[in-house]
Amino acid sequence: MEESKVIQSLAALAQPLRLRVFRALVVAGPEGLTPGALVEAMEVPATSLSFHLKELTNSGLITQERNGRNLVYRAAFDQMDALLGFLTENCCAGASCAVDDRTKSCKSQGATS
Repeated sequence: MEESKVIQSLAALAQPLRLRVFRALVVAGPEGLTPGALVEAMEVPATSLSFHLKELTNSGLITQERNGRNLVYRAAFDQMDALLGFLTENCCAGASCAVDDRTKSCKSQGATS
């Protein structure tokens, strides 16, 4: 993933409502959600939601599809995975690592505590 795309994606998520919308779409899975369902779930005006959906769509983190008279928004899981991959690419200096459940931090596998 290109650094400019990473910055655009992180900037899109750096706003509380957009982060909540993105997380709701991740939970909804491949079925996605309509703007009406999101307005109800997020308890925000449709005009505000529309602006934030546009920002998330432009970042590539969500997709929009027309289904009859409705729009359906979905999380772009490939983009989410690419972003997470970019962020963790050099974890533990490239060595295989695991998250320590006690400290919730990354540590190299095989390392002693």
